[in-house]
Amino acid sequence: MKINVLLIEDDPMVQEVNRQFIERVDGFQVIGVGNTGEEGIVLAKKLKPDLIILDVYMPEKNGIQTLKLIRREGLNVEVIAITAANDRETIQTMLHHGARDYIIKPFKFERLHQALREFLLYKSRLSASGKLSQEELDQLNGSSVQSEIDMSVSAQLPKGLNHQTMKQIIHYMEKQAQPLSAEEAADGLGIARVTARRYLDNLQKTGKVHLNIQYGGVGRPLNRYSLWKSSSK
Repeated sequence: MKINVLLIEDDPMVQEVNRQFIERVDGFQVIGVGNTGEEGIVLAKKLKPDLIILDVYMPEKNGIQTLKLIRREGLNVEVIAITAANDRETIQTMLHHGARDYIIKPFKFERLHQALREFLLYKSRLSASGKLSQEELDQLNGSSVQSEIDMSVSAQLPKGLNHQTMKQIIHYMEKQAQPLSAEEAADGLGIARVTARRYLDNLQKTGKVHLNIQYGGVGRPLNRYSLWKSSSK
């Protein structure tokens, strides 16, 4: 399966970086670049991409206005936001209007790679023939047992932690076969190591992850974290 991607981004340097990052991921190709929201809408109608990578801070028509217009026009396309906008109101608005993911600049390739691979899995499962069971639909929507963890965790986050980042960490860990260190989680998600450690420590304190302490070698013991698989946790 080949995923056709349209970039809507006004900065030429960012356009090129995003293009290179996207085309490093197997199964993805950039088929067009819009320099403004208006130009992006025209290209979306003409090229009919599977996925739009959308900036928020753009002249004339910003990303929020562009996304609203995409929905109003009924364009059958998914959207991932990649932007420097990190205020809660903008994030909430973009997600409310159907952005599948939200990546804050500056970001690491690994974070975009994760988002694109998850999108490819979503698209391939949805494109298959036959009917979907409730379990399969829940997996597509990310609402399996781990989503129950998301909900219980979000209600007890201390000051300085936010639900969106916590959700990303939980979903990333869900896909790991082996326990992760804070450093490995940070590198995989494209966030600071101290940030990853704070979230993982909170998950451990609230009983959502299991802490594995590895001894041996020179230096401090290494903490590794893994999600409890039981829904009773």
